[in-house]
Amino acid sequence: MRHAMWTCILLVAIAAPAAEAAEYPSRPVRVVVPVPAGSGADIVAREIAQRLSSVWGQQVIVDNRPGANGIIGTSLVAQSKPDGYTLLYGFTSLLTVNRSIYKSVPYDTLRDFAPITQTVTNTIALVVNPYLPVRSVTELVALGRSRPGDLLYASSGIGNVSHLTAVLFQTESGLKMVRSANLFHSQ
Repeated sequence: MRHAMWTCILLVAIAAPAAEAAEYPSRPVRVVVPVPAGSGADIVAREIAQRLSSVWGQQVIVDNRPGANGIIGTSLVAQSKPDGYTLLYGFTSLLTVNRSIYKSVPYDTLRDFAPITQTVTNTIALVVNPYLPVRSVTELVALGRSRPGDLLYASSGIGNVSHLTAVLFQTESGLKMVRSANLFHSQ
C-alpha cells in the first residue's frame, strides 16, 4: 500500500509539469529582436517565429527593439516576467561583448537569460566595392596605406562584432579607415 501511494505521488509529480508544458503556449509569444527590421538576425527570427507559430498553433510575434547596440531590446527582455512568453533573439555582441565595452549594462547575461538553442553560425567576410582597384587583402592594405583615412567601412553598429572586427583589421594592418555609416540607416 505504501509503495502504491509513493508511486501515485511520483506519477502526479511527473505528470504535473508535463500537463503545464502541454499547455504552453496558451497565448501569443513575443520574440524581441534587438536590431532593425530587415537585418540578418530579424530575417532569421521571423522564419523561426513563423515555424513556431505553425507548430504551436499560437501566434509568435517578432518585436524589433533596436538601439544602443542591442541594449534596449535586451534590457526589455531581462526585465520581463520569466514565463517563456517574452524571448530574446540574442547574439554575440548583446550577450558577451557589450559587458566588456560599456561601463554598465542593465542586464547580466548569465543571471537574466537561459539559453534555448543556437540558430545560426555567422562567418565574417571582407568584401570591397568591385570598382576599387584591389583583388587581394595585400592590395587593399597597400592602397589603404597609400591613402590614409580614405577607406570607408560600414558596420551594423558601434561595439558589435562587425565593428570590432574592422577595428581589429585596422590594428593588425596599420590602416586608418573611417566608419562611414550604419548598415541599416545613415548616421
